[in-house]
Amino acid sequence: MDDSVDRHITRWRGKAPFDERVEAIVTRMQFLVKHVSQAKDTALAAVGLQDFEFETLHRLASRGEGGRATPSELAAELKLSPAGMTGRLDTLESAGLVRRIRSEQDRRRVDVELTEEGHATWRKAMNVQGGVEDDMVGVLSEAEQDVLSALLKRMLSHVESQGRPETWVSVSAPNE
Repeated sequence: MDDSVDRHITRWRGKAPFDERVEAIVTRMQFLVKHVSQAKDTALAAVGLQDFEFETLHRLASRGEGGRATPSELAAELKLSPAGMTGRLDTLESAGLVRRIRSEQDRRRVDVELTEEGHATWRKAMNVQGGVEDDMVGVLSEAEQDVLSALLKRMLSHVESQGRPETWVSVSAPNE
């Protein structure tokens, strides 16, 4: 049974210089990433969150019981400016999903933590998204999932060991 990538390869065969096997693999990965992204957007919309809100709740939830961090820790993880982080936290605090707490040891320090509602909202989004992801991957047996995971890990490890993306490109002039 053909998929959209088979049709893509057929359409470009002989018109563009690419290895069909590599093009098929990379294009399928790109399409699957788009499907995962759309599933995430749907999951977040179902619980009334935007992506930036979810990412902040997700970082706090990863800290375990209590889910606390300083605004500067969150800003660093999310690669945001302090002002951007403040605005994000203001929005989440107004929605009742996080609260700011002054440290008892150092009154200058402020921690941010998930509220019960924030944790419940994060969990709902995770459950919806997880169901879609399970459905996507569920067409493979557990053994196939293990093989795919190992292959993707090997590819990712190779790419990550190469450094920054601009170091990946190597273009040679003809006849060099």
